[in-house]
Amino acid sequence: MAPLRRLLLCLCLPLLLPPPAAPAPAAGPRTDWVACRSLSRELSRLVATLKEPHRVLEETQLSEEDPKNWPPRIRCSDACDPSTLDTNNTRCLQRILQGLQHYRDLLGSDIFTARRLPRLEATLDQLLGLVQQEHGRPPRHSLAPSETWAHPLLQHLALQRLQSFAAIMSRVFTHSASAR
Repeated sequence: MAPLRRLLLCLCLPLLLPPPAAPAPAAGPRTDWVACRSLSRELSRLVATLKEPHRVLEETQLSEEDPKNWPPRIRCSDACDPSTLDTNNTRCLQRILQGLQHYRDLLGSDIFTARRLPRLEATLDQLLGLVQQEHGRPPRHSLAPSETWAHPLLQHLALQRLQSFAAIMSRVFTHSASAR
């Protein structure tokens, strides 16, 4: 009789156990800070090593007359400071994503048709891909066509600003990568 009870108990035991818990939801993609640090450093290096084809522009410092047309810049209000990054980095990453998309659009515009920068574009694309995993793709903005005579000047301005943006972005990624 004891063997029969044991058999029944073994057969009924699974019915008495609670159902298995639902699997934990998979966490969404997270920012790969180390890869972002590496790519942002590479971007800074690439921009810094570009040679200005028009020597007269090397000495030129331009001031923007219309602040509405300025490219996205990382500001204090974007919460990219170390103490805020450690607790909530969403706002900062959204600004970085906005800036990366802006510069990628610029490099693909008519301003750079005569001077393609494939390594710079590829690095920007890789960095955009990493940041977009978590924050989606910002809307692309088509840029108004510009006069051909202005292209060298506009290229110089765009690359100067990209260099500044990349330096700050690199600092953000360096802090975040070392904090993890």
